Amino acid sequence: MTWFFVGLFFAMMGYTCHYAVTHRQSLMNNSYNSRQEILVARNSRGTIYAAGGQVLAETETDEEGEETRVYPYANMFSHAVGYASHGRFGIEAQANYYLINSNTRLSEKVANDVAGEKYPGDSVITTLDVDLQKIAYDSLGMYKGAVIVSEPETGRILAMVSKPDFDPNEIETLWDDFIKDTESGVLLNRVTQGLYPPGSTFKIVTALEYVRENPDSYSQFSFQCSGGFSHGEERINCYHGTVHGGENFKKAFAKSCNSAFASIGLSLDKSKFGNTLNDLLLNQELKVDFAYNQSRLVIDKETTDADVMQAAIGQGTTQMTPLQLNMITSAIANDGVLMKPYLIEKVETSDRTVVKQFSPGSYKRLMSEEEARVMTELMEEVIKSGTGTKLAGASYTAAGKTGSAEYNKVKTDSHAWFTGFAPAEDPQVCVTIIIEGAGSGGDYAVPIAKRILDACFSQ
Repeated sequence: MTWFFVGLFFAMMGYTCHYAVTHRQSLMNNSYNSRQEILVARNSRGTIYAAGGQVLAETETDEEGEETRVYPYANMFSHAVGYASHGRFGIEAQANYYLINSNTRLSEKVANDVAGEKYPGDSVITTLDVDLQKIAYDSLGMYKGAVIVSEPETGRILAMVSKPDFDPNEIETLWDDFIKDTESGVLLNRVTQGLYPPGSTFKIVTALEYVRENPDSYSQFSFQCSGGFSHGEERINCYHGTVHGGENFKKAFAKSCNSAFASIGLSLDKSKFGNTLNDLLLNQELKVDFAYNQSRLVIDKETTDADVMQAAIGQGTTQMTPLQLNMITSAIANDGVLMKPYLIEKVETSDRTVVKQFSPGSYKRLMSEEEARVMTELMEEVIKSGTGTKLAGASYTAAGKTGSAEYNKVKTDSHAWFTGFAPAEDPQVCVTIIIEGAGSGGDYAVPIAKRILDACFSQ
């Protein structure tokens, strides 16, 4: 019995040591860890840079030694970069471990000690592109919503905009108002935490499942759209009651025919559909280093036909973040392989010596290369002849899917969605946009995508 407890003691000690090493960042960031206060007292919080070297956040010290965290771009990066007081948020929270540590040279530390100054904290270089961020920010204008721009081949996030926004320079003054505000959700990063009905953008998922279940016959699909589709007491109408007439699979996708996809939904195996949702990372934790909400939709043998019809067109109980939709779109653009989304490129000392380098990494294969090719063809047709024609005729090719997602009982109220990538034949940029309450994705979200993609390929 004695040896049992001795062994148990050493096992617990070993586990504690292992956990402390493998979870050192989360332990350091824990608000109960007093070591943070020691480091903050000794080190000046490091600088956050954009990919092009522009300062996104820095610490300024006045003549009295008082430190102020300054955000040169104010509202533009409010959710991506975040803030470092009243708790932490955004990259300020994600990279806190690095920002409050200092790996500067010993000689510089000695010089700081002699001068009675703090050591300079390590700097964080992000993947964010200031020019793309500004275009996305300005294009969203006064609308509430979100924009995320990423590189499908690497997972680098180039732009992340959420509105309504705030000025992190005034966080001390505005904090009490934010806490009292229960309506706007101004502190919510809508890119990673906003849950919305995805509307017709979800037809990407429904179409993928149909192709999986009918690999040899999906191209033979035909449907006669009369503007609506009924099954039992459930009726699905096409957007604004549009009558699409005779359709094949590609046209039904390009024209975003609700009636056709409601019928497709009923033909699917519910268990297999549920498995595909899991394959696409819904209803599960994501392996990302920033705060997010899980996208949700459960389909199994118990799901009613009415719920399947709604789910097939991205309505009903379907809830998805722009981040999740961007990840699925990026996987299609990258031959079915999802790269892990990331915001931090590297950590450097004050004299630009690299402390840690973050490299692109594969997250998971979400679909086969052939399935990705089929989905790309469908999404190209959306731009050529469907609901995304405002992107047609550009100097680059594009592939995408629009969405108009109803969110209340008033049928004319809908969120405008677009997700896509360019160039279609060699994807370099993936864009996902939601504009709350704007209406048609083709009318409102696609023009924003065009401005962003035009900027990417203007040279």
